[in-house]
Amino acid sequence: MLKRLYHWTLDLAGHRHARWALAGVSFVESSFFPIPPDIMLVPMVLAQRARAWALAAIAMTASVLGGMLGYAIGFFLMAGIGQMILGIYGLEDKFAQFTAQYHEYGAWIVFAFGLTPLPYKLITIASGAAELNLAVFVFASIAARGLRFFAVTALLYWLGPQVRDFIEKRFGLAATLFVVLLFGGFIAVKYLL
Repeated sequence: MLKRLYHWTLDLAGHRHARWALAGVSFVESSFFPIPPDIMLVPMVLAQRARAWALAAIAMTASVLGGMLGYAIGFFLMAGIGQMILGIYGLEDKFAQFTAQYHEYGAWIVFAFGLTPLPYKLITIASGAAELNLAVFVFASIAARGLRFFAVTALLYWLGPQVRDFIEKRFGLAATLFVVLLFGGFIAVKYLL
């Protein structure tokens, strides 16, 4: 079944609306969707090497815009509902400590989460909740998401045929590795935050 999904995604990469789908997935993943845009970016770059850099730019731009939605969710919902919940549980002081640390290291936290398979959406929402400077958030997001998507694209661009051969010959291993990285990111967040 996964191999069929892989081939379907490769076919989708050639569809005339594939770039819009990549932008949509990149946007929603940054604020609430659980699946990273790499699921679409990798096969699209493999299928359309001539458009590789444009695809990376689409993923980066949509991801940063989606991150701004996540920031808005944290900023606006935390101000009302979030404060009420903190009050019920007596966590106002702990949130104040978190916010102070976040203001000190926020740009680095956003950058680190934006680069890795760790759930970026958690940081976008936390950035808004902690009222991290929006310009700092956007700059760190552009740097991290740009580096991430352009690095993946560069590897695929230069090693594309070998990567595609590896995926197709060892599909089970490649799928397992991806799932381990995806869930490893969620587990790491649980124990690091």
